[in-house]
Formats: sequence, structure tokens, C-alpha cells
Amino acid sequence: MNAPAKSAAAPAFDAYDETYAGVVQESVAFSGLSYDFFLRSKAGLLAELMAEHLRGCPAPKVLDVGCGVGALHPLLAPLCGSLHGADISMACIEQARRDNPTVAYRSYTGVGLPYADDEFDMTIAICVMHHVPPADWPAFAAELKRITRPGGLVCVIEHNPFNPLTRLSVMRCPFDEDAVLLKCAQTRALLAAAGLSDGQSRYFVFTPSTQPWARALERKLARLPMGAQYAAFARA
Repeated sequence: MNAPAKSAAAPAFDAYDETYAGVVQESVAFSGLSYDFFLRSKAGLLAELMAEHLRGCPAPKVLDVGCGVGALHPLLAPLCGSLHGADISMACIEQARRDNPTVAYRSYTGVGLPYADDEFDMTIAICVMHHVPPADWPAFAAELKRITRPGGLVCVIEHNPFNPLTRLSVMRCPFDEDAVLLKCAQTRALLAAAGLSDGQSRYFVFTPSTQPWARALERKLARLPMGAQYAAFARA
């Protein structure tokens, strides 16, 4: 099944290939937290999911769909046997390649992800689906499943629309003007409809720290729908 057609998101993100981090930092500055904090929070959560759900795959082949400039990849690459990134913005992919020479990047038109069926142990899409037109959400989820091997993991990380500070940061971010935020239940339903199984979710970013004590606390709070973001994940 094809992924959604290319949208206006590509030229919009092309304009931020060299200033992406600064723009995001401005959008979250009111919180007193850094862009790096949010990157480390995501990397910590993904490390936990890999340890819990890919136990038989110590060196997973991972794809980051909608990877942008690859800002997360210095933190994510050490967790992977091989890390791949794809994005519809060629300018962002070029920047990602300069910054992360060990990661394999591809640009694509949005007609379909340029990978074979069952190619990855884990496929992730981080704050990407809210840029996809809602009518194309089912096709996007189906494409994530297609390229993930049976028994592999698909993980979608999104902004939590129930968190007022998250909504404020989205309003302040110029390349989120087209954002349609998804509730966690919606994302889980989309993954299930795409044929993924054993769907689960957890909320995160409850505290302004990524220290071990904070990670332990976040695990205890993971079911409360008030974290700044959430991860919805399921088996292919």
C-alpha cells in the first residue's frame, strides 16, 4: 500500500534545514527546557522499548520515518545495529547526511517509502503523523507495517493534545501550522487497523529531567494522559 502523497510539508521543512533546532528551541523556550532535553527524553524511551520488545535482536535495523535533519540520531545510533532515516525534504536529508555520516538516509516523494517489505526490525515515526493529512493516516500506518518484519516493532511518537503546554508549543512553532494532533487512542486504533497487534502506549515527559530517578517516575506515570508526548507501539 502506498503512503500518502507528497504535501506542502516538504518545501515548508526545506526552509528550516539549517535552523530547525533553533526554531524548535524558540517554540519550547517558555517551558525553561531545552530542545536537547526533549531529544534525550525520546532516546531514553526508545531505548526502553528496544530492551523490552526486541530482546532477541540486540543489534536492530531501525528506520526513522520523517527523520528531518537527524537531530535525534547521535543519541539513537548507538542503540542500533544499523540506523536509517527517510524524509520528504531533500534539504533536510542533505543536512542529516552532513551531521550523521554513519546513518543511511534516503529522500522520498511520499508516494511510498523506498524500502522492501519486512526490511526493518523497528520502524519509528516521531512527531510526523500530525503533518500527514488525516485522510492519509490509514495509508501511512499501513506503510509503516509493510516495511517492518513480522514480530518487529512499529512505534509512533506524537504530541499529547491533552497537555496544554504541548498545545502552546505547537502553536508557537511555524512549521506546525498544518498540525492536526492525534489522541493516543486514535493512533493506537490506526496501528490496529493497519494489521499491527499487541498495541500498547505510554505517556512521557512528565518531569524536567532525564536522570534515572526521573525515568523511574515516568514509568510509574506512563498511563496518565498528561505527559507532554506519548508513544503508541505495536507488533508487525
